[in-house]
Amino acid sequence: MARPRKFDEERVMLAVRDTFWDKGYAATSLDDLLQASGLGKGSLYGAFGDKHTLFLRALREYDNTNLLALRESLESAARGIDMVRDFVLGPAADPTGTVARRGCLLANSNAELASSTPEVAAEARRSYDAITAILTEALERAQREGDLAPDADPADTARAVLVAQLGLVALGRTGEAPDTLAAAAGSVLTRLLPAATR
Repeated sequence: MARPRKFDEERVMLAVRDTFWDKGYAATSLDDLLQASGLGKGSLYGAFGDKHTLFLRALREYDNTNLLALRESLESAARGIDMVRDFVLGPAADPTGTVARRGCLLANSNAELASSTPEVAAEARRSYDAITAILTEALERAQREGDLAPDADPADTARAVLVAQLGLVALGRTGEAPDTLAAAAGSVLTRLLPAATR
């Protein structure tokens, strides 16, 4: 019989995820992962596989958590347009700029690895397609609620919103001031979300 694991798998995965997030894939060493997880090499790789497998699992879990949060944000939003605005303004939400400088694990990993690692490119496409679908639902709701022009195409607008938000994430990584990010986000919203004429 296999011995039962004597560690908190969720805690280990969160620690591993944060290490990859803070250092990037290439700069994260085995020693970094062992230190973050508190496990020995045999336990870590025995439970989760090699560095590549561990990274892909951490990235998938990160993406799934974000997708769930985005879905919950839409379901709890007073109006569909509010959820879209919050999504775009997210990179500027932290007044210290710390969150913006850290960026998004998916966006960071896509920039670092997509051209050399097909699994990362595929995961990015999966996640971005799912985000676009949720944003499309939000924008369809916004049209029904009279907050978005009826001639706006929700799916096309959703893709443009995602592209704009990713641009803000990239700009935030450079250390751009939060008020500058917020101003840029506001400009994006004005241009991408034409209000219905009343």
